Parts: sequence; structure tokens; C-alpha cells
Amino acid sequence: MSATGAVFGGKICGVSMEGCAMHGQFAEDPDVIPFARTRNGAVPGDDQLDKAGQTILQLVAQAAGIADDNSRQALGMAQKLSDQLRAAEDRVAELQSELAAYQERAEHAEQWLHRVYTEIEDRFLQQTDSRRPVNGSPQRSQNQRRSR
Repeated sequence: MSATGAVFGGKICGVSMEGCAMHGQFAEDPDVIPFARTRNGAVPGDDQLDKAGQTILQLVAQAAGIADDNSRQALGMAQKLSDQLRAAEDRVAELQSELAAYQERAEHAEQWLHRVYTEIEDRFLQQTDSRRPVNGSPQRSQNQRRSR
């Protein structure tokens, strides 16, 4: 049975997980330990109480130190992640700029290809159109006619 002690009117009452049934009196539990005051009015166990208080304060200070360390670590991690995010955003902006430049070059190249295509089409179609007979059938060269 797990019990802790609570002081009530000069007696230590053992408190289990179920609680301490008092009914107007102190519990008659074997865990109840009565104690008396010494002649000078000091309660025996004051040094024990002081030790417990000091231990609690040390634990609180230790917990505060751990919380401080955790906070510093979290802030450091947040700063590191913030720096990484900023670097990634800068890289994205740089890549977007490069993309725009390459898209512009591709469009310029497409314009040149279209210009070359239309020039070839205009020059060669004009030449083939002038050689075609009016009826629209393809014209054969004289070498093709002789080979038959």
C-alpha cells in the first residue's frame, strides 16, 4: 500500500490512495505516528522537514534548469529551421528567376524556328508552285519520261 504522511494536530496521518477516513478524529491506522514536542518547543523532525524542503527546492531548481535548457534548445532549433527555410525560399526565388529566363529563351528559339519554317515554306513552295502545271498534277522531269 502506497501511503504518504499528512500532519494533523500534532499527529502524522498516513494517507493511502483511498484517503484517510477521519470521522472527526484521527485515523486509527497503524501508519499514524504520534509525535511530541521537545522541551524547547521544537518539533522532532524539524531537521527532517528542513531536509525535505531543501530537497523540494533543489528539485524545483533542477526542473527549472531542465526547462531552461529545453527552451534554449527549442529556440536554437527554431532559429536553425528558420534559417533553413529562408535559404530554401531564396533558392526557390533563384530557381524561379532561372526558369523565367529559360522560358524566355525557349520562346525566342520557337520564334526563330517559326521564322525559319515560314521562310523555307515560302521559298520552296513558291518554286514548286511555279513548276506545277495549271491542272494540279505533278510535273515529271524529262529524265523520268525517257526511262519508260
